[in-house]
Amino acid sequence: MKRQILLRSLLGAPLGLAISTAMAIIVSLIIGDGKFYAVVPDLVADCGNEVNAIILQSICSLLYGSAWGGASVIWEKENWSLLRQSASHLIIVSLATFPVAYFTRWMPHSLSGILLYFGIFFAIYFVIWFTQVFFMRKRIAQLNAKIQEKIV
Repeated sequence: MKRQILLRSLLGAPLGLAISTAMAIIVSLIIGDGKFYAVVPDLVADCGNEVNAIILQSICSLLYGSAWGGASVIWEKENWSLLRQSASHLIIVSLATFPVAYFTRWMPHSLSGILLYFGIFFAIYFVIWFTQVFFMRKRIAQLNAKIQEKIV
C-alpha cells in the first residue's frame, strides 16, 4: 500500500504541474491580450519577482498533483464503504489543496474568499463524484444484465 501511494504520488506530481501550466495558458487565452499570465500578480508581489513566484507555484503544483495522486489509492480500499472512501478522499484532497490555493493566491485571502473557494471546490468535487457514481452504477447494471442472460 505504501509503495502504491508513493508511486502514485510520484506520477501525480508532474500531472499537477502540467494542469497548473495548462490553466495558466487557458487564463492567458481568456484574457486575450497576447501576454502569458503564469501566476497571479499578487503572488509576484508576495515573492518579489515573477521568477520566484513561478518557482513557488511550480513547487506547490507538484505537491498538489502528488497529493491527489497518492489519495487515489483510497478508491482501491475494497473493504471500505463508498461513503468512507469518498469522505476520506475528500478530506485528504481538501486539506492538500487549500494550502496550495492559499499560498499561490489562487483565491482571495479573506473569509469570503476562503468560503467561496471551498464552495466552488466542493461543488466541482461533488459534480464529478456524482457523475462517476452514476456511470459506475450504470455499468454495474449492464454487467449484471449480462450475467443474468448467461444464467438463463
